[in-house]
Amino acid sequence: MFELKWLWQNLKGNRTRYIVALCLSVVGSALTIVNPYISQRIVDTFIAGDNAVQNLTEERGLLIALCLGMIGFSLLRTGLAYLTTMQYERSSQNMMYNIRIYLYNKIQGQDREYYDHNRTGDLMTKMTGDLDMVRHSMAWIFKTIIESLTIFAAAVIYFFTIDAELTLWMLILSPPIFIVAYIFARRVRPMYIDLRERLSQLNTTTQENISGNRVVKAFAREEFEIEKFTDKNVNYSVANKKAALVWLDYFPYLETFAQAFNVILMIVGGLYLMDGRITFGEFAAFSSLIWAISNPMRNIGIIINDIQRFFASLSKIVDIYYARPAIVNEHNPVDKRRYEGRIEFQNVSFKYDSAVVLDDVSFTVEPGETVAIMGSTGAGKTTIINLIPRFYEVTSGRVLVDGVDVRELELDELRGNIGMATQDVLLFSDTIDGNIAYGDPELPEEEVMDYARLAAAHEFITKMPEGYDTVVGERGVGLSGGQKQRIALARAMAVRRPILILDDTTSAVDLETEEHIQRSLRELEYPCTKIIIAQRVSTTCEADRILILDRGRLIEEGTHAELLAKRGYYYDVFMLQNEGIGRQVSQHGKE
Repeated sequence: MFELKWLWQNLKGNRTRYIVALCLSVVGSALTIVNPYISQRIVDTFIAGDNAVQNLTEERGLLIALCLGMIGFSLLRTGLAYLTTMQYERSSQNMMYNIRIYLYNKIQGQDREYYDHNRTGDLMTKMTGDLDMVRHSMAWIFKTIIESLTIFAAAVIYFFTIDAELTLWMLILSPPIFIVAYIFARRVRPMYIDLRERLSQLNTTTQENISGNRVVKAFAREEFEIEKFTDKNVNYSVANKKAALVWLDYFPYLETFAQAFNVILMIVGGLYLMDGRITFGEFAAFSSLIWAISNPMRNIGIIINDIQRFFASLSKIVDIYYARPAIVNEHNPVDKRRYEGRIEFQNVSFKYDSAVVLDDVSFTVEPGETVAIMGSTGAGKTTIINLIPRFYEVTSGRVLVDGVDVRELELDELRGNIGMATQDVLLFSDTIDGNIAYGDPELPEEEVMDYARLAAAHEFITKMPEGYDTVVGERGVGLSGGQKQRIALARAMAVRRPILILDDTTSAVDLETEEHIQRSLRELEYPCTKIIIAQRVSTTCEADRILILDRGRLIEEGTHAELLAKRGYYYDVFMLQNEGIGRQVSQHGKE
């Protein structure tokens, strides 16, 4: 099967250890017939045989040797069991370590579209619970299957050497047991696939609620979220119980068949013993090894249970393993050059899930130029800045940086020339210093402070308990929206890239702070092309050029004064934001 072939491929480096473990399982399990054989010899020779009393006197050395042999083989089997378990554990743990790193790298290498269609909770489930289920199967389920089959085969072969007819009587129950197990397997597999999906939904709900706890509290929706979580938990619990309890529908049959082995042995074996067909020692051997046949039959349902869970989990892991991003970052080693910063959109259109986001957009940004982009919500502003670093692929047209199509540029080099501060500010659970220097961990502390000053963040940072060494919470918990925006802006400027993209990064700051930030952006000490998405005219008015988007189309383009003169969208926004002085400034713009 494909899944087993995939496991074998990922055992590379641990295959020898795992094969050794499998061989040790076979050897250790096969040795289970040794002690029953020795017991048979002891019973027939020294207890129930015709010359038992004489043998006790004359063959005492043999009796001692047989007893010591039983002890020795018991210790040998114990040692082999320990060694076997260690080999299984080492190989499975090493394999999971390698797979987990590969999957993490694979997830990191996926494009934005992959994250748009895969829930965080589902990915977390695959990286944790599903991987652990696969490891458990490799270390214990496969081990149990191999050992059960070996013990069963060894016992049957040994029984045939004693009496073939009695052995056939013992095996008469095997076909109905396998039929019951087959029916159970077909019924339970879709249940575990459904159970896996419900667990993913539960984890997704948990992750969303925890990460969005401040929003929940702001709207006093704790009770609603608790009810939503409870609903998902109930769904998972019901599915879990249903999958677990379905085993009870088949357990009575399998347990009855397993116990019937003892009944058959008592009846048929007892008759053969009374007829002298088998000896008392041989009957004792059958009796002591009956578990070797009944236990595998009894455990077949449990094994099938775990196997179905294993395949349900493995299929989810394989989904990540073989996922291929549409935009591939090859991480090819290149001599990374510094771009001039010229950006050009040539008849660019973009669709997202068949919805048109950009429609035939064309414009050019010259090196060192500052271009502001405005437009209503959903106009396509953020999409434009996502196409420059090639987070998404254009549907048609071309995006060029320094005259080269971004599809022809090495992604590491392209993105290494772009500094970004996104609309959704994400700060890591690290110090403020670490967050600002995220793009350049070797950045001196003095320069970190310089860029914090440029972003109007230095003052509030120095007032914090530990200054730049203050650890901010997950996603910047503990900071205001404006403070997070300023730290994100400092982080974007600190990498000193020739292209700086700012997505509404001053929306949560006051006008005085915004003016300071605008002045800092104008006076940056390194050459930089700036693309700024903003809704405030106070942010856009000093840009070299302003682009106005509406429903994915570029409807206006020009300077602040030129757009005011056109009396279009930009003029209307200006009047709304400057109602009191709009007429005066408007007249000044015309002049």
